[in-house]
Amino acid sequence: MATQQSSGSDERRIRASDAEREQVAHILRTAMAEGRLTLDEGGERLAAVYAATYRDELAPLTSDLPDHGRYALAELPEAKLAARRHRRRQAAVVTTVALVVAAMVGLIVVSGGHGFLPAILFFFFVVRPLARGRHHRHG
Repeated sequence: MATQQSSGSDERRIRASDAEREQVAHILRTAMAEGRLTLDEGGERLAAVYAATYRDELAPLTSDLPDHGRYALAELPEAKLAARRHRRRQAAVVTTVALVVAAMVGLIVVSGGHGFLPAILFFFFVVRPLARGRHHRHG
């Protein structure tokens, strides 16, 4: 297998993958749909995306878009699926902690003790994270 010699300036450059090119193409198509790019501009940039060899050739194609157009990637099916998985994992953790704390409260109440400590734990491990999550979504 023959190895290509790279010039001195190419030695530290990282080649772009097909997935990276597709992400940038999606960003550009979204910008075209929003009217941020004309069809001609979008077409030129899309051609440049598919002709790009290195990652640093992709960045200038979205540099004049808000947040470099990264918001468009959140609408990809893969991103939505990952977000749903993350929410499910968080819900499972919160549910598990709530059940453990509820069991502790139940044991203390049944044994005639006070439920102050488990109530504090319930607040810090269940109520507070849920309120903080709601704040981050709407804040």
